[in-house]
Amino acid sequence: MEWIWWLFVFFIVGGFGWVADTGRTALHTRHERIMERLKLAEDERKALEEAHKPPVPVCGCSHHLAKHDKRGKCHEDVEVATEWDEDKKPLKYERRQCNCQQYIGPQPLSKIYADELTDLE
Repeated sequence: MEWIWWLFVFFIVGGFGWVADTGRTALHTRHERIMERLKLAEDERKALEEAHKPPVPVCGCSHHLAKHDKRGKCHEDVEVATEWDEDKKPLKYERRQCNCQQYIGPQPLSKIYADELTDLE
């Protein structure tokens, strides 16, 4: 029966608060680690999705190659600043045709065909 008094003294001193605080800290740390693992898994999934996408031909003006004709003229409209304030911040914009150069990067391959190199007969 003497152990009940020791338990009572332990409770009065605040021993159970320490136990509860330690448990709460452990659960919080566990939650943070689980969330980190989930974020890493999602980042890995997104990276794999990005790696499997085919390259998109984009001009220096950030418009797709389909927006350019064979002569190199871009047929997309862009907003161009027409008025500035004393701090050189644009105040007014106007829509104009993009005046970029034609895309000169690698051309995407629509189909790859190769003849067989050896004749087995």
